[in-house]
Amino acid sequence: MPLKEGDRGGPAARYLIVNGDDFGLSAQVNTGIVRAHQQGILTNTSLMVTAPAWEEAVELARSTPSLGVGLHMTLVQGRAVLSQQDLRAIIDSAGNFAHDPTRAGFQYYFSQRAREEIRAECRAQLERFLETGLPLSHIDGHLNIHMHPVVMDALLTLAQEYPIPAMRLTREDLTTSLTLDPRHALRKRWESFVFTLLARTTEKKLRRARVPYPEHLFGLYQSGALNEAYLLGLLPRLQAGVTELYCHPSFLPCPETERWTPTYQRDVELAALTSPTVQALAAQEDIRFVSYRELPSLRAEAGIN
Repeated sequence: MPLKEGDRGGPAARYLIVNGDDFGLSAQVNTGIVRAHQQGILTNTSLMVTAPAWEEAVELARSTPSLGVGLHMTLVQGRAVLSQQDLRAIIDSAGNFAHDPTRAGFQYYFSQRAREEIRAECRAQLERFLETGLPLSHIDGHLNIHMHPVVMDALLTLAQEYPIPAMRLTREDLTTSLTLDPRHALRKRWESFVFTLLARTTEKKLRRARVPYPEHLFGLYQSGALNEAYLLGLLPRLQAGVTELYCHPSFLPCPETERWTPTYQRDVELAALTSPTVQALAAQEDIRFVSYRELPSLRAEAGIN
């Protein structure tokens, strides 16, 4: 549901980007994301350009032009574009990145060779996306790896050469999230500590580079558990400005999602995103659904760099 001409609100308007991550991971994920867009509130998606079903995802995106598509930069739990000969420090002989994001993060930070290879791989993934001919809506990262300082610096260097219209700033309000779902409080508090620190530096970098990002975000603490009750609680609590809600819808069963995220209730997320009750509440609350493609103009109109 892209923003229509003349549909812009005033200073207190609430805009919501609903982004489906992992586009290209499998046929089930691809069709789930398209279903959530065509019959629900999902407006945007993020493409993994090395995932098993990425080419099918590209064809689906071409036939669904109302769906905004960004790049899901994959530098952990996935495959590389470049070969093992080019990336000896960060992938194995089969072309796979590390499975453990913490281990990968330390390696990317402390190894000079790894940092150089990260820059090369980020360029390769961005170029593969642009070769599809799809308009790039934004960049984010698988497991939010784009928030890693080395990865963010690489992406902002690329932004000087390539059109990167927006990026995700992974920073979520912990109080609201715990109010909506108090489960797993210790994990959520730890994630809040880590990503709050990362976001402070990242936001300054994005501002200096004049790369737009949504002011608010949800989905980090609720990954794989975004249900109808959560959405019904979240929508009335949205603040003025632009919020991103990222999610992981899919049809099940799916071997790929079972392999990588066996605890994620992706079918429940799909049901929530297509819920008539959720859509009715969004209309009642005057939530204005947009894609990342509208973000630069919305930020400019609000006088925000």
